[in-house]
Amino acid sequence: MSLDEFKNIIESTSLKQEVKFDMNARPHAIILAAEDLLAVCEILQRNPATYFDMLSCITGIDNGAEANTMEVVYNLYSIPFNLHLMLKVVLPRENPRVESVSGIWKTADWLEREVFDMYGIQFLNHPDLRRILMPADWEGYPLRKDYKHQDYYRNIKVEY
Repeated sequence: MSLDEFKNIIESTSLKQEVKFDMNARPHAIILAAEDLLAVCEILQRNPATYFDMLSCITGIDNGAEANTMEVVYNLYSIPFNLHLMLKVVLPRENPRVESVSGIWKTADWLEREVFDMYGIQFLNHPDLRRILMPADWEGYPLRKDYKHQDYYRNIKVEY
């Protein structure tokens, strides 16, 4: 299936913003507005022509203070059709938020928690959004570019 065919399927929904493409990404990526993500994911998972039955990865990206944005990247796979697709959502760096896709793909539950834990990106309506890798009382989000390393954690020196 071509990127244009994906675009036609996605645009069959009522989107709030125009869909963009990242042709440099492998696989090619469709860039969506955060408010369109849930509707697009539901279509891609339920449409018999695509049937993206597997969410294999969610990745967070901190583009730094200069760009003042963060990204969430979703890697989808359709087992029956052997199709790969990447979705990107660009968020403001200050208070990044996007709807959870855990109601569509159960694998999103822990993947979203990991992105939250490392980047501080909020996944709205997630059933259990809490830290998964770091201790519950850890300060900050370690993969953000503005992260300040702690010298001590619970009176134990943290060495780097």
